[in-house]
Amino acid sequence: MTAGPDALLGSHRRPQLEGHRDLCTRERGGTISSESRINDRIRVPEVRLVGPNGEQVGIVRIEDALRLAQEADLDLVEVAPQARPPVCKLMDYGKFKYESAQKARESRRNQVLTVIKEQKLRPKIDPHDYETKKRAVVRFLEHGNKVKITIMFRGREQSRPELGYRLLQRLADDVAELGVIESSPKQDGRNMIMVLAPHKNAKPKAKATTPQPDGPAE
Repeated sequence: MTAGPDALLGSHRRPQLEGHRDLCTRERGGTISSESRINDRIRVPEVRLVGPNGEQVGIVRIEDALRLAQEADLDLVEVAPQARPPVCKLMDYGKFKYESAQKARESRRNQVLTVIKEQKLRPKIDPHDYETKKRAVVRFLEHGNKVKITIMFRGREQSRPELGYRLLQRLADDVAELGVIESSPKQDGRNMIMVLAPHKNAKPKAKATTPQPDGPAE
């Protein structure tokens, strides 16, 4: 004689559920989303039921699945509506949504905002100006920013694109310890453009804070 869904769930009734409500967003056969149908919104004659810990209960009537969810103080959540029959899981849906929202907020908080800075140079830049521009590029890369380098050609300089290419390559070599070429030099009208990016594993350098003046002496 085949065991019914009550026997298969066994120890997952309410008295034994404490400490066993670990939730995951992906179950065998489907993905749980915020738009999943739950409880009496699931309008099919039967479902393939998955227990609270991922155990396969089997195909049961929707009435039995809803009764088991109610007895266990859980929700019946449709995780694979396209399956035949649909796959449903017993879980604490409110807790699942809360934990999902918490993870989403934490993920947004940990996202790093990528900033692209820009430096413009002339093909025949003098040594002093070059060093000033290079220091700015170094500072940007140290702070974890990408840098767009633009060489501006004027007049007859446009017939000498190799000057711009050599200058960009020189700059890339000079800052190679801090960054790499993300976008190789390319002509864009009267300009030549290259993009440098900090090394992937480099830790951004904290920006220096301006010291506050001491208060008046007592």
